[in-house]
Amino acid sequence: MDTEPLVSVVRGEPAAEELAALVTILAAASSKIDAAPAAPRPSTWARSARPSMGPRSWRTSALPG
Repeated sequence: MDTEPLVSVVRGEPAAEELAALVTILAAASSKIDAAPAAPRPSTWARSARPSMGPRSWRTSALPG
């Protein structure tokens, strides 16, 4: 296979620790792509049917939104 590397050092001579840090950051950033998407938040309409259980929630539930 004759492919170009995804990342290359163009200037300087990085230490092994610096390269390790770069690889760690790139691996962490790419793992977010493969992760399952977060569950969507309920809409305002759906949340309005479940009033909060605060100390005065029964009073504030009757206020206009």
